[in-house]
Amino acid sequence: MTNLATTYMGLTLKNPLIAGSSGLTNSATKIIEIAEAGAGAVVLKSLFEEQIRYDISKALTADQESTSYYPEAMDYIGNYSKDHKVGGYLDLIREAKRSVDIPIIASINCISASEWVSFARRIEEAGADALELNVFILPSDPKHTAADNEKVYFDLVESVLKQVTIPVSLKISYHFSGLAHLARQLSWTGIKGLVLFNRFFSPDIDIQNLKVTASNVFSTPEELPVSLRWVALLSDHLHCDISATTGIHDGKAMIKQLLAGAATVQVASVLYKEGFGRITTMLNDLETWMQQHHYESIGDFKGKLSYKSTENPAAYERVQFMKHFAGIE
Repeated sequence: MTNLATTYMGLTLKNPLIAGSSGLTNSATKIIEIAEAGAGAVVLKSLFEEQIRYDISKALTADQESTSYYPEAMDYIGNYSKDHKVGGYLDLIREAKRSVDIPIIASINCISASEWVSFARRIEEAGADALELNVFILPSDPKHTAADNEKVYFDLVESVLKQVTIPVSLKISYHFSGLAHLARQLSWTGIKGLVLFNRFFSPDIDIQNLKVTASNVFSTPEELPVSLRWVALLSDHLHCDISATTGIHDGKAMIKQLLAGAATVQVASVLYKEGFGRITTMLNDLETWMQQHHYESIGDFKGKLSYKSTENPAAYERVQFMKHFAGIE
């Protein structure tokens, strides 16, 4: 018998495939469909820190610098928040918990450890099984050092962990000068998971209409190696679980991440492109592969090809092509 069950952040999942935070996880109806397709857990569509701050009537006064520099942005946040009430997010958690029997992970996109963190307690009270903090501080301010930017992550984690008892994960990017060291230090803070990696807005320029637009909204399979490398490098060194995301579009990609040491994988873009049936297909592919290789459980092969376990660990660290790698003489 093949057993796909696994654990993530102390939660028991029937399988390692998680529907990641997106517009596809913003209603109980969709979450039911995702659960019926077989997903092991769901990460709800993210609330934004700015929404929470606005809802508690402090967003327009708590940060005078951002309101003076970005008045249009604050107007947008105010109008957006009026139509997307924070209270509705709590209702979504409650309805999702009533509707499905898989873990429901709330998500907040945040950039500071401000007064909004008190809202984390309300998320726990609403019944969320865990909380994912999606954090990325763009290092664009030349006055801020790497240490200044990294401190935000530790302050944020410390503040949120004081508010809740449910497990907390941190979704981060790979844009750090010392990613391995930072990830290990973060794993000691008390978080239960690191999600590698978040994917953010990519600007483009419309040269006909002279406007800044969005590009590459959805991930592609070609993006898989970035997270795969770091999952393999970090999985043996962290004191928390890893959830891999970005570029995972089929069962093979999921298997690769598990072999590298991920506890779970998160998918979103492929669900937009292929529908929720893709979840079932990917899980079937995983089960078939396990049977072919005579693995009875995820634990039998998880991390089998991590940096520590593989026969060729240098392959994960090599960043320049050798001639025989590139096929060029």
